[in-house]
Amino acid sequence: MIGDYTAESELLKALAHPVRLRMVEGLISNECNVNKIVDKLKLPQSTISQHLSILKSRGVVQRRKEGLKTCYKVVNPKVIKLVELLGK
Repeated sequence: MIGDYTAESELLKALAHPVRLRMVEGLISNECNVNKIVDKLKLPQSTISQHLSILKSRGVVQRRKEGLKTCYKVVNPKVIKLVELLGK
């Protein structure tokens, strides 16, 4: 019997963009706020926020409010394993 890979497909779509993959790679080991991600990737804040929204909606990252800052970290163990397998 062939499984229904709908959830897995959506997860892979979320990771299929190079910027999101780089973000995930960094957020696996370090919880980070949006400003730090902007500084690291040299992209506009609005672009980073859009990518984080996609990752959050697919259950890849979780956000935590810290005063005025919003911090993100990877919480999906499948994603962590997948990035480890891609191993740069």
